[in-house]
Formats: sequence, C-alpha cells, structure tokens
Amino acid sequence: MMESTQDKDEQNSQDDSEVDDEVEPRLKYVRMRNDVINILQKDAASCIAVHPKFLCLGSHWGTIHILDHQGNSIESKSLQAHTVAVNQISIDQNGDFIASCSNDGRVFIYGLYSIENNHNMSTGHWVKSIAIDPKYHKSGSGRRFIIGEDKLVLYEKTFLSRMKPTILWEAEGGVRSIAWAGQFVAWASDTGVRVYDLNARCSLGLIKWAGTIEAIPEHYRCNLRWSDDRTLLIGWVDTVRICQIKKLSNRELVNRELSEFVVEPVSTFQVDFFISGIAPLENQLVLLGCLKEPAENGKSQRPTLHVIEPKFEDFNIVCANSLSLRGYEEYSCNDYHLDCLIEENRFFIVSPKDIVVASLYDADDRIEWLLSHRKFEKALEAVTVNGGKDCKHTVTDVGRVYLDHLLSCEKYDKAGKLCLTILGQNKKLWEEEVYKFAKVHQLRTISAYLPRGDVTLDPHIYEMVLYEYLKLDPDGFLQLVKEWSPKLYTVTAVVNMVLGHFLVHTNNQQQHVLLEALAILYSHDGKYDKALAMYLKLRHKDVFSLIQKHQLYNSVYDMIEGLMDLDADRAIQFFLEKDRVPSEIVVQKLQNNHRYLYMYLDALDKKDTKDSKGKYHGLLVRLYADYSRDKLLPLLRRSDNYPIQQALDICSQKKFYPEMVYLLGRIGNTSQALQLMTRELNDMESAIAFCQEHDDEELWNDLINYSLDKPDAITFLLQKIGTYVDPRLMVQRIEPTLEIPGLKKALVKMMCDYNLQVSVQEGCKKILSSDYFNLHERLVKCHQKGIFIDDDQMCGACHRKIIVREPRNLVVFYCKHSFHEECLPNLQVVENCVICNPQKDTSPGRK
Repeated sequence: MMESTQDKDEQNSQDDSEVDDEVEPRLKYVRMRNDVINILQKDAASCIAVHPKFLCLGSHWGTIHILDHQGNSIESKSLQAHTVAVNQISIDQNGDFIASCSNDGRVFIYGLYSIENNHNMSTGHWVKSIAIDPKYHKSGSGRRFIIGEDKLVLYEKTFLSRMKPTILWEAEGGVRSIAWAGQFVAWASDTGVRVYDLNARCSLGLIKWAGTIEAIPEHYRCNLRWSDDRTLLIGWVDTVRICQIKKLSNRELVNRELSEFVVEPVSTFQVDFFISGIAPLENQLVLLGCLKEPAENGKSQRPTLHVIEPKFEDFNIVCANSLSLRGYEEYSCNDYHLDCLIEENRFFIVSPKDIVVASLYDADDRIEWLLSHRKFEKALEAVTVNGGKDCKHTVTDVGRVYLDHLLSCEKYDKAGKLCLTILGQNKKLWEEEVYKFAKVHQLRTISAYLPRGDVTLDPHIYEMVLYEYLKLDPDGFLQLVKEWSPKLYTVTAVVNMVLGHFLVHTNNQQQHVLLEALAILYSHDGKYDKALAMYLKLRHKDVFSLIQKHQLYNSVYDMIEGLMDLDADRAIQFFLEKDRVPSEIVVQKLQNNHRYLYMYLDALDKKDTKDSKGKYHGLLVRLYADYSRDKLLPLLRRSDNYPIQQALDICSQKKFYPEMVYLLGRIGNTSQALQLMTRELNDMESAIAFCQEHDDEELWNDLINYSLDKPDAITFLLQKIGTYVDPRLMVQRIEPTLEIPGLKKALVKMMCDYNLQVSVQEGCKKILSSDYFNLHERLVKCHQKGIFIDDDQMCGACHRKIIVREPRNLVVFYCKHSFHEECLPNLQVVENCVICNPQKDTSPGRK
C-alpha cells in the first residue's frame, strides 16, 4: 500500500511535504511503501523510469526492480542487469521492453513478454544515457535504440537480426542525457542541447548553454523531457528552456535541402535553485530542485518541488513545497530524479533511500486542506462548484463546519445567511442549527432566514425566536408578529407569553408596542372585538384594515366616535363606502359631537345619494353656520329641504346678512331684504340687482328714498338706474342744496343711458311696425287668393318650397297639403289629396 507522507510513522522527522500556510498547494504527496522499503534498505536508487503499467527502479548495485505504482514487485525476482549503478532506464511506448545502461559499459535490452529481441551487449565505454525507440515493440520498427557515450550512437536491427551501430553525432564532451519522441531525438552535451530528426537524418538545431564549456559543471545532469511530440522541456543547472519543433512552410523550404522542421526556443528563464528534474503539468511546469546554499550546519537542505507558470523570459510561482526525503542532508542535486505520468498528472520523486509520489489535489484533498487551514469560505465554494461528483464532502458537511466556526467567532449575521445555503429544505438540520443559535442568545440573527414557505419548522422554534425578541427587542417582536404567518406558531401560547411579559415591564413605550402586538395576535386568534378595542386604545389606524379584512361592520356601531377620533377622514370614507354604516346610526352616534357630525354630513351631501339627498339639510344649515359659513349660502340656494324660518333665525342670530337677504327674498319680504342690503351691507350694486330682479316699483322707490340723503349713493344710483327707471323720479326729489360729488358726470352718464334706452326702444318699435305691416300685407294677399299656407311649406308632389309671392297657380286642399298646379296634370280628375286618403272628400280650393 501507499502511505501519506504525513503518516505518524514518519513524525521522527518533519512532514514529507511542508506547505506554505498562505498558499493553497496544487499537489499532494504520498510516500511509496510495500516492497520498495525492503529494496531501499538493502540498496539505493540511482534512476527511475515510469510507464502507465509499471515502473522500473535502477539501483546502485546495477539491479533493475520492476514494480507497480504502489511499490509492489511485479517480477518474482529483480533483473541483475549491471555490475555498477544503473545510469538511465528507458521503456518503450507499449511497455513491452526495457532498456538500461551503466558505467560498466553494458547496454541491457529486456523484453517482459518475449526474449526474441533481448540484448546484453558491452560497448567498452561508459554509457551515461540510453533511449529505446517508443515503437520498439512493433515488428518492422527496426528495433532501434540510442546510447550516449562520447558520441551519439543509433543501433538498429538489420538483415539476419544483426544490430548495426550508426554514429549520429560526435558529442562535445560526451552525451549527458537523451530523450526520444516520435521521429525526434534530443540529447545534451557540454555544448548544449541538440535536436535530431531521425527521418531526415539531420540536426534541427543546437540550443547552446550560456557561458563556455569549461564553465559548465561536469557533475550537473541535464534534464530533458518531451511534453508532447513537438515540445521539449530542458532543465540545466538553474536555467529552464522550452523549445518547440516548428514545421516550415513551403516558401521557407525553397532553399532548404534538409528537414522540413526547425527547433525554436519559446521561453527561457532562470530559477534560484539547481534543477534535478522537470515535467509538464497542463499549461504549467513541475521542477524538482535543490537550494544552492547549504544549511547552517553545512549539510544539504531539503529538495523542493515547484509548480510554476512559465512566461517568455519570466515565470510565476504557483506553489513550492519542501520535501523531507530520507537522508536528504547527505544528497546533492544529481542524487534526485523526477519522472511522471503525464496523462495522470502523477510525479515520482526519487532519492537514493526514498520515493515520494506527488499528484494533483482532487476535490476532497483540496477541501480537506482548506478546512484544515480554516479557509472555510473557499472550502464551501469548492464543494459547491464540484457539485458532489466523486467527492465525499457535501455542501452540508462543509457548511456546518463553517457555521460552527462563524458562531465561535461571533459572526452571527454571516452564520445566519450561511444557513440558507447549506440547510436548504432539511427540517431536521434547521432545527439542530437553530438550537446552536439559541445557546448563544442569537435567535434574533437567524430569524430573518428561518424557512417559512413550503417547509416549516416545529412551532416551538418560532416561539423561541419570538420570546427572545420579546425579552430583548420588543420592536423587533412586533415586526415579526406583523410579518410571520400565525400558522408558524401557536397563537395562544404567544399571547400568554406577551401577557406574562406585560405584568413585569411597565415602560410606557414597551406597553404601547406590546398592546399593538396583542391586537394583531387577537385578530389572528379570531378575537376581533379585543383586537378592535386594542387598536382604538392605541389610536392605531390599522383598525380600519382589520374591519375591512374581516367584514366587522356591525361591530363598529358603538365605535363610531372613536373611529372619528382616530382618523376622521378615513372613518367618514369608510362609513360612506357602499353604505356600510347607515347614516341614521352615524348621525345618532355623533349628535353630541357637532364638528364630527358636520364633517360626516358634509361628505354625505357631496356623495348625493338618493336615499340621503336633502334628508339632513336642515341640520346641515346649523352645522354650516357654525363650522363652514362659505358653504351655507350655496346650500340655501340649491336646496328646498330645510325649514326657511329656522334657517332665517339661525342667520339672524349670527347676523349673516347675505344669507338673510336671500331667505327674505324667498319668503317675499323684499322690502326688509333691501333694507339689509343698503343699511347693513351698504351694497348698492347688489341692491340695484335685487330691485331689477324683482322689478317692483315700490322697491325702486325705497332704494331712491334711502339714497336721497347720501351724496355718494345718489351719484352711484344716477350712474346705474338710467336703463331701469325714469331718472326724473330721482332727479326731481334730490334736495337742491345738497352737494353731490361727481353730479355732472353722473347726470351725463344717466342721460346717455336713458337716451340709449329710448333709442333702442324706438328702433325696436320701427322694426316691429315694419314687420307688422309686411306680414299683414302678405296675409291679405293670401286671403285674397284663398291661400292659407306658411312660407316654409313644401309641394306635396315635387317637394320644392312653395313661395307665396310667385305668380303661379297653387292647389291647396282642406287637409292643408299644398301643390303646384303644374305638379297635378290631371287636375280635372283630382278630387282628393294624393297624400291623404284618396277616398275622402277633400275637394280643393283652387285659385
């Protein structure tokens, strides 16, 4: 089995992976166990090669161990391929053949399923690197492999199964490492990295090292890896390069006789550590490195595994983990190796005495890390995004851990909001979490988020919340009573709760709030009489809504004056709407409050219903006289439904002279009315209008007599009466010695008006006389002809207008229907009107 690098057995040293608390890691680490432990106790690892089916571990004693990915031996015994340490192992694409090399000069090719193409050959030189053809397992592939010594040599199978060596390139200083992908082979020498096209048998280019050959340390291994068939990753000392194999266009190939491909660097940058291995991770890189500076005790520091995001000439560090591998204090950069399964994003980190496997965090790993580092919000976001797929963590589980954390940090409002996300429609979980809020007296915080729709909790939960509000926040309690449906809790229990609390707290403001809450609760409980009494006591306008909602119209008969006290306008509107309350009852209940009665009857009169029209006008006269005099005279003028004498008495008491004038005029006492206008109101214009309206000679005399001793009145009267009465009536009676201001102008005005009046009368007389004689003449002419018709009469036959003055014969029947003579061609035969009954004897009179 494989064991986490954080296993307790390894606590004698530091954890296998130390992750920066502030940076979320991308990789998790597991130490390889099982048979690997026994192997590394007796021997030391020198290299590794990983295939999706298995892995091969080379040792310092020249042995190759074939293991599964959990560290279990697959072969019954190990392969003793060399006499000294294995330098490199290569596996073909299908996982059928293994190739290895060593400083003993031997090259070892071993088939796992067949020995037909096995080789165990000696070169006589140190062989630092080897690469087997990825298609070595296929017949016809040539069974090729490449070794690196002081030169690069290709071996391929020829006729009679002989292996033919071909020197591909003379390497400067020896071949340090080889990587083979498809038709391309890359190898590193002291000069740099060269890429070779096996199909074209030519070099695609050289990626040179910086500096001189002498400056390159011999003991540093160059790390080469193909991330795909066209992308080469290079890690050398502290420099990373990414190169791309580019296919040339036809235009670029015109003057080129070699390969159609060329190698181009796409990214180059330096890091602050020595590189022990390089591997791709999606669009990022994984680098195994050793710090350049030793520890304080002079020994090596832990190796580090970096995940970086490369740029053109720079990079971003995604995460960096220090690895505590066994014996790391004694090892250098070349003692570590890194291999990977690109498809699975798994990375095998090898030291002489230890193997650790790094893999991407899955959803559970990431959530566990976030929870352990108290990043609860990100953990909840991660499990929400994952949606529960292949994940043991659920939104509810992570959310409840986060919720406990928020409660411990006293972030109660945030915790309440979180309940909506994590608890959903789960009634049991809601009730469990609500009790946690109850323990810290924060039920008020969660109250806004409690489910109140299709899913509801036990009534006791809502009652607990209401009780906490009642004790600590009476205003909030009232608001909840208004908002919450009474179905959520037991109304009687809450009422008793409020009554009990009422006895203890005597604060007036709190009592007011609690009374309003009680009114709402009583209405929820169907005790509307108590609710109405509460509202009226509080003078709360919700009483109207309560009455309308529950149709409590009969219950308000004894509350009419109270409702008027609360809101007179709304109460009147309520009484009049659809005649909910009979007017007789309202008038009876308001008879001792004349102002409210005035407001109601005024609104009732405006509504103008048939049943009440004029019914209360007698009472309204008194009320208008007391509260709204401007409405009194219009009422007196438009209505006949009030006692005139009673109205006159009221106006006399209050000395409302204009109203008295109108009433006196109605009862025929015009003389007294004129006296009021002249003596009390001093309104000569109205007096003149009054006299003109009644057209009474006696009234005019009274008005003239009143004005004779008042010069200003005489002047005004002389200017106004010229068109109504003979001015001589007044002029002859003026005292000759009386000084009258503006007399001349007044007389001129009077004479002009009088002359105008005479002129108009004479003109009218002439017109009348002319019309009389003209009409009389026409009438005489018609009589002479025996015709008695109107000017607008039409001929019964042709329907043209009959003109009496036209010199043509007319036929007029006794039925008064008229015809032109030419319209009746058979006049000798016609005895009856052709319009009326032709059988009736209607002999015409013809003239």
